[in-house]
Amino acid sequence: MKQHEMHAPKGARRPIRRLGRGIGAGQGKTAGRGTKGQKARSGPGIPGWFEGGQTPIHMRIPKMRGFKNRLRKPFVAVNVDRLAAASVDGKVTPESLAAKGLVRPDARIKILSNGQVKDRYEVHAHAVSAPAREKIEAAGGSVVLIG
Repeated sequence: MKQHEMHAPKGARRPIRRLGRGIGAGQGKTAGRGTKGQKARSGPGIPGWFEGGQTPIHMRIPKMRGFKNRLRKPFVAVNVDRLAAASVDGKVTPESLAAKGLVRPDARIKILSNGQVKDRYEVHAHAVSAPAREKIEAAGGSVVLIG
């Protein structure tokens, strides 16, 4: 079979509707457009986004405002008063926090300063606030930043 011998199967192509060719054709007079109105007239009609006079969707929804940094790396905040619950032999790591159910295993940890530090801990975290570092070191502990 050659390309010029190919054709669509029977029933795949229907004949076009010839509109406005008299009442005998079945689509005469108003040609399937109904009676009067904007959509019955010739010309471009109404735009696809028109909603019949109701407030359009682009005016109903709140607009995106401000700036969203695509390079932002989100942290999970852990306060220093939670360190006691997650310490294993005086060491607090993201793995020990995840094992206790305080954070998800893939979370990036930032230690914040809310609460008191009772014991000395070796804290491994991705970020630490300055007051939290002071509290941990004042209690005799140390902070190790993870890259």
